Amino acid sequence: MLQDKNILLGITGSISAYKIANLASALVKLHANVDVIMTKNAEKFINPITFETLTKNHCITEMFDRNDVSEVKHIALAERADVIMIAPASANMIGKMAHGIADDMLSTTVLAAGCPVMVAPAMNVNMFNNPAVQDNLSVLERRGITVIPPETGVLACGDVGEGKLPSEQTLLDYILRATAKEKDLTGKKVLVTAGPTQESLDPVRFITNHSTGKMGYAVARQAMLRGADVTLISGPVSIARPPFVEVISVKSAEEMFQAVADRFAEQDYCVMTAAVADYTPAETKTEKIKKSDDGSDLSLSLKRTRDILKWLGEHKKDGQLICGFSMETENILENSTAKLHKKNADLIAANSLKDAGSGFGTDTNHLVLINKDGVTDLPLLSKEEAADRLLDVLSKM
Repeated sequence: MLQDKNILLGITGSISAYKIANLASALVKLHANVDVIMTKNAEKFINPITFETLTKNHCITEMFDRNDVSEVKHIALAERADVIMIAPASANMIGKMAHGIADDMLSTTVLAAGCPVMVAPAMNVNMFNNPAVQDNLSVLERRGITVIPPETGVLACGDVGEGKLPSEQTLLDYILRATAKEKDLTGKKVLVTAGPTQESLDPVRFITNHSTGKMGYAVARQAMLRGADVTLISGPVSIARPPFVEVISVKSAEEMFQAVADRFAEQDYCVMTAAVADYTPAETKTEKIKKSDDGSDLSLSLKRTRDILKWLGEHKKDGQLICGFSMETENILENSTAKLHKKNADLIAANSLKDAGSGFGTDTNHLVLINKDGVTDLPLLSKEEAADRLLDVLSKM
């Protein structure tokens, strides 16, 4: 995912510096080239050899290295970096950056950088809330530097409050958002539905389906990585929420419809991957389903659910693109093409439950993308790769 990307990690003096070893390892596993600059105080908490072993690059701790005079190091590092993350960022380093002080290798390199810069403050809660530190963070934000909010919890000193360095996954998510994909969807608003819905039969039982939400969550994540402003309307699922995405949780098909209807007007793309539980007769009625243990009839009320995709097709505005999903067991092209026209959609992503590695619960999918210009039969791909290919088609329509 980060092939050919150069990530520069700056580490300052904090007990949480140990977390950056895991971050560096994760970046290397994603095929990034990772350079590390450590301040003198950072060396008190973790050894530079740790990072040299993980990154296979020399960990820089000195402003002047007479063993390497082939380049002006702080300029070369700044020009090569696709993103710079300073984590943990001490109050001292934040103050230097805010006031343009360049008196060590890290502060000098940051001052020469033209790439995105992020800082993740980590310190005692009273230090973090000190007006001087807060003013300095405000200065950095006004200059376009991303300030990653610290977490709240028990700190190393025993105090409780803001000041904890976020998890390695959170830090990685910020780097991925900045560097993983070209930002070809910047300025676009994307609405995605995902997962199953649940229709209550009585206070105990409900009707649902086998959807896990993986495909919709992949679409939401990839759209976010490509710069879009993403809203994800999700039925009940057990997978992690994608970062930097507004997630709206719903349960029933009616709740999902209302959430879509409330937000669709401002969207550029609407991608409906959700598998709505649709055990619906032509009209609301009561059906007898079986005999209870005492011989009496058990009955339930089956309510007609609304066709979200059809509603979107009827109400879409000029410039909006509507994509629906079609899960089929036979006649995939015929049924999905008919759905494209019947629902007034712009794109149908069809797949077959009979294909190995496709459908519910898998990490891969075989999509057939159908629009008025023709049919694109994708190979079996990871759901993230399939999501990207789908977004490619939408962005060119």
